[in-house]
Amino acid sequence: MTDHLPVLQVIIPLLAAVLCAVVRRGRITWAIALATTWASFWIAIQLLMRVRVEGPISYALGGWLPPEGIEYRIDLVSAFVLVIVTATGAIVTPYALKSVEREIDAAKIPLFYAAFLLCLTGLLGIAVTGDVFNVFVFLEISSLSAYTLISLGQDRRALTAAYQYLIMGSIGATFIVIGIGMMYVMTGSLNMADLSVLLAELGPNRTVVVAFGFLTVGISLKLALFPLHLWLPNAYTYAPSAVTAFIASTATKVAVYMLLRFFFTVFGAAFSFDVMQLDKVLLPLALIAIFTMSLVAIFQTNVKRMLAYSSVAQIGYIILGISLASVTGLTAAILHLFNHAMIKGSLFMAMGSVMYRVGSVELEAMRGLGKKMPLTMAAFVAGGFSLIGVPLTVGFISKWYLILGALEKGSWWWTVAALVLTTSLMAVVYIWRVVEAAYFQDFPGEEGAVVEAPYALLIPTWALIVVNFYFGIDATFTSEVAGSAARTLMGLAP
Repeated sequence: MTDHLPVLQVIIPLLAAVLCAVVRRGRITWAIALATTWASFWIAIQLLMRVRVEGPISYALGGWLPPEGIEYRIDLVSAFVLVIVTATGAIVTPYALKSVEREIDAAKIPLFYAAFLLCLTGLLGIAVTGDVFNVFVFLEISSLSAYTLISLGQDRRALTAAYQYLIMGSIGATFIVIGIGMMYVMTGSLNMADLSVLLAELGPNRTVVVAFGFLTVGISLKLALFPLHLWLPNAYTYAPSAVTAFIASTATKVAVYMLLRFFFTVFGAAFSFDVMQLDKVLLPLALIAIFTMSLVAIFQTNVKRMLAYSSVAQIGYIILGISLASVTGLTAAILHLFNHAMIKGSLFMAMGSVMYRVGSVELEAMRGLGKKMPLTMAAFVAGGFSLIGVPLTVGFISKWYLILGALEKGSWWWTVAALVLTTSLMAVVYIWRVVEAAYFQDFPGEEGAVVEAPYALLIPTWALIVVNFYFGIDATFTSEVAGSAARTLMGLAP
């Protein structure tokens, strides 16, 4: 059975999604989703442990050997992403029981869990597959289900947000499939490992260059890189709380994985950064995103929208690490995939708890909640510390590696390190706005009108907070995995 774990990682949530659509009973479908996400998490852990000991895993579907057949291939990078996605799903699912029942119509709850598991299937499939066309197929599975999940929000603007995401996501997917098609025309192969060899043998080629451009634009749109981020703020703001927590922690992270996989594994780091000079495109966009989106976040009155713009800035940090094109910079980027997933998951879940009791996440609604909902707001403050990058949190670890990577480049790169520190102070400003409202302003309603969130919401939220501090105090494991993955992508010995 252990030999089939790569395919079971995808098959189990896919079959569970179908089962949820057939059962159509809310609590039963939740139980199915809970068992599925925790089983997927266990599989991901097993795969990561196995890859660390044995090296990359290759699984030939149907017994057809690659490159002719479809291959599932798992290395340290993909195994780490699998852990991020499944860990988030395993934490969000118990949280979703109460949250979803409050925010989504009872008749739609079974379909919610079916779409949730389909989204999980697509995200895991992208990380597992070694076939570029299958990347597109799984991308569409995750995207279509994400559009559905976002549209289930209470606010009518959720439909508009889902439609906007649909349009921009479809454009991005079109760019990606055109790029894949061009590579197939030139090489006759869709296998990633095979493509990396064939593309290197082709040498300078106009079609490959154009394919590279199409893939860059398409993937950048999917990961919400500035200025292709316009779908993200509304999607995060108006989606149901559990959906926001899940998508914010996984969707853009898997899109970054796609960028890493295409530009380091398929095209190769030398072609991407020496020939195409990708860093000269990514670096300015990342720096602009980090500064401007942090600035925009300061002026938001809706806390979920504030965190959404913060996410665009955090994506800028990840892309900055990639644009350094060094082992340290890439380590920072891969490490921040995990760290930011834990940070934003906890913050959005805290806001979901506020939504559960107050019915709003406007800044005005936060007044006096420090006394009314002490555990919820304490979780938000703790998550805010991690977002800022306070020592002993995961946010500090990411920024430490990012600053080291910038300083290693020498010359004017110290200004990049200074910008990272400056934008961390900007995060203090927008997190402080929530803290000020919650702890230094009076609650406007009647005494006893608002009480603490139920433990079904608090326990998953605080579980992520504990993770934020545990891996901030002892980052040995995550740093080693991220460092080994970075060296693998750079073509060095792990």
